[in-house]
Amino acid sequence: MARAFADITFTPSVKAAQARYGSRAANEGFERAADRGAVLTAREAEFIAARDGFYQATVGETGWPYVQFRGGPPGFLKVLDERTLGYADFRGNVQYISTGNIEADGRVALILMDYANRRRLKIWARARIVHESDDRALLARLEIPTYRARVERAVVLTVEALDWNCPQHITPRFTAEETAALVAPLRRQLADAEAEAAALRAQGTAPPPRLGSGPLELVISGIRQVTPRIRTYELQAPDGGRLPTWTPGAHLAVPVRLPDGTEATRPYSLTGDPADRHRYRIAVQREDGGRGGSVAVHRDYGLGTVLHCGRPANRFPLHDDARPTVLVAGGIGITPLRAMAAALLEAGRPFTLHYATRDPAGMAMLRDLEARLGDRLRRYGALDPASRRLDVGAVLAAAPADAVVYACGPASLLAAVHEHAAACGIPPERVRSERFAASEPAGVDGPLSVHLVRSGRSVAVPAGQSILDALAAAGIETAAQCRVGTCGTCATKVLDGVPDHRDDALTAAERTQAGLMCPCVSWAVGDALTLDL
Repeated sequence: MARAFADITFTPSVKAAQARYGSRAANEGFERAADRGAVLTAREAEFIAARDGFYQATVGETGWPYVQFRGGPPGFLKVLDERTLGYADFRGNVQYISTGNIEADGRVALILMDYANRRRLKIWARARIVHESDDRALLARLEIPTYRARVERAVVLTVEALDWNCPQHITPRFTAEETAALVAPLRRQLADAEAEAAALRAQGTAPPPRLGSGPLELVISGIRQVTPRIRTYELQAPDGGRLPTWTPGAHLAVPVRLPDGTEATRPYSLTGDPADRHRYRIAVQREDGGRGGSVAVHRDYGLGTVLHCGRPANRFPLHDDARPTVLVAGGIGITPLRAMAAALLEAGRPFTLHYATRDPAGMAMLRDLEARLGDRLRRYGALDPASRRLDVGAVLAAAPADAVVYACGPASLLAAVHEHAAACGIPPERVRSERFAASEPAGVDGPLSVHLVRSGRSVAVPAGQSILDALAAAGIETAAQCRVGTCGTCATKVLDGVPDHRDDALTAAERTQAGLMCPCVSWAVGDALTLDL
């Protein structure tokens, strides 16, 4: 939020409301911001060019606002220069309410939505109507030759302020084109699998692929693609007989062939029903930047593949007494906790499962859990329509006094669980955790001090924690989506210090000219940064 936005919107009544609800002090800094926030940069231009519609608010002589959706082909709202936008006004229902309002009072407000990535840009501008007789060249510049709609006039907007709004409460939605792009990899994988199956049928008696040298022989009898990155695999004995028993929290060491041709094993949590003695189930999330195991599983495991595995082992066992249970899962860390929840439900023991993920593609097993667990399941992040953020401290503070806590997920989640458990007085022996990925090497990034100009605060970022997570831990919410440096939603302006860019989202111009960085993954060259937050 920049100064121009505050100048327009922070009226006396708004300031009074801020004071009443306790946010006045936090908002005063925006009124003193050095950046007015009224110039369209390359970031805004790229975002605007991809939109196929926007919401436009105008005001009539009666004082009543009027909001209308303006739609067209992507990019029909054009950036004419760093302070000016324009669009061809296509013929509609011929009521001309927006047109008449603009003629009477040119003040307008626009909201541009990217539902798929939960991004939102707000623009305040002064609009004017331009007819072809006034400026034929301008209408020709705004016309979309491939879009068959009658252009009646042009609307030119002089930008007064803009603001990138946080993604809170934006429900992800996808266009037909976006949905097609999401399912395209699955269609290709299906085609490849069908081609592979046809080749195997043509071979007739060709033996199935075999991997590993472990004592337990299993055959892949089922594969299900539950998200673009997660597959579940069903494993059975070659003769369909009974398998060794296992308990919730157990894992199975399965063989993988690494890129250099060597074989190794990778442990994956058993996520089925321990009472089912005839099949095991594991879920594998493909991590293209990982150590190669998950990619090898997705590449090599097919129906009929024979695996020589280790026997089920359990370093994350579920307690067997009547004490209540709190389960905290992050992303693919749901796999061992799903089996625990099923066992607790079967035994009639008290428990709650808190399941959070930042990425909609990480919603493995959600429908099954909802159907099985009912109100014992709590959803957060991308799993929750209200976009609630998992508050580990609140979860543990509300836990029964004798509860046993189990957590599985990313390192940051596990650290938060142990930290808040200690603060709540929960003994360490009642807090049990398991990582689903290798932790980062200690000491790669030393402590960092981040100064926030607008809020006048300084935040200490410890080694092993991202800047974004440290800001969130300090109660400073910033827009974010992927949290792995691929979407650019969290891009923040650097006012002092040298950023160490580690994202894949920002362009060279955004980094050097706009001075942006992605605090979800990037760090600093040195021990301090000053951000425009």
